[in-house]
Amino acid sequence: MAVELRVPSVGESIKEVEIGDWLKNPGDSVKRDQAIVVIESDKATVEVPSPIDGVITKVLKKKREKAAVGDVIAIIEEAAGGTASAPGKAAEPAKITTESGTARPSNIVMPAARRAMAEHNVSADQVVATGPGGRVLKEDVLRQAENKPAAVAKPETFAAPVPMRQEETVAMTPMRRRIAERLVQAQQNAALLTTFNEVDMTNVMALRKAYQDQFTKKYNVKLGFMSFFVKAAVDALKLIPQVNAEVRGEDIIYHNYCDVGIAVGGGKGLVVPILRNAERMSFAQVEIAISDFGKRAQENKITLDELRGGTFTISNGGVYGSLLSTPIVNPPQSGILGLHTIQERPIALNGQVVIRPMMYIAMTYDHRIVDGREAVTFLKRIKESVEEPSRMLLEI
Repeated sequence: MAVELRVPSVGESIKEVEIGDWLKNPGDSVKRDQAIVVIESDKATVEVPSPIDGVITKVLKKKREKAAVGDVIAIIEEAAGGTASAPGKAAEPAKITTESGTARPSNIVMPAARRAMAEHNVSADQVVATGPGGRVLKEDVLRQAENKPAAVAKPETFAAPVPMRQEETVAMTPMRRRIAERLVQAQQNAALLTTFNEVDMTNVMALRKAYQDQFTKKYNVKLGFMSFFVKAAVDALKLIPQVNAEVRGEDIIYHNYCDVGIAVGGGKGLVVPILRNAERMSFAQVEIAISDFGKRAQENKITLDELRGGTFTISNGGVYGSLLSTPIVNPPQSGILGLHTIQERPIALNGQVVIRPMMYIAMTYDHRIVDGREAVTFLKRIKESVEEPSRMLLEI
């Protein structure tokens, strides 16, 4: 019996998705709940599983094509264990033998590729085919030709071989397009300004070193720097509530909770999952949540609910080596804290020059509701809390 694979609902506001990578092809056997295709929206990437054991007989939507929620994108012929034969199963490709005696599938050489082979003296068995169905494209031939050693110029000529220059066009994913739209929206609709400060990380680093083994043994996660900055941000947000607010029409909405977004790099781009009610979380709870976000972001497993909302964001460019940057506010939020790499630098302390591990921090804020004095006070509070972590415990 043939079963239709349909685009599932991936969120209340999402009506259309884009087809991503097909993990299985027509003729492939699949098991129930085995991922078949990746679909992408402007908010998340989702793997669609097979509803049955069977064989894929037809794919109706190609990669990068649009599809509405509920559209049929593939047909699966039901078969116990997913091993029964089905119409449309791909035949085994013919084999050819190379000079080394190893067998490899024969490829269909496109006309333009055949002309390029003759022009560059490249044979089919040298080319890695990337076209649909194992077709050899002109680009494949040119790529192989470019990797070949350049011909030695004849003595009577001084002409040098001109290196081939190629360009590659790759469509933006829905998530990347959405990120681009929101960044432009932030620049156009808010009055953004950035203030800077620097933090002496000596005490935090000493605290981590002293308790790292105990912390890791008890919670099965390392004590990082991010939990200190999350707790410091929560403290600063209570002191300066404007940074935890948003503009809505002609009103200012103050949030009596701290939903802190943590920017993490994912397989499809930057995502910002939310620590809900961060003001109620312990250091261990923050570290466990952030570690989980990082792992699942790489696998595109962050859910839409985890990305919704947020009243403030922390972005750590320091993990990539950034020394200083101006982060962009994630609308409709009014503030974002940017962390940077830690460097040993000479500073003046008690009348002496000493070497200390220093970090530049930056806060971009919406000047429509956050004044410069408030922004500077907010960032100074974070500096004080991180430099003297005991303040966060004593709440002073």
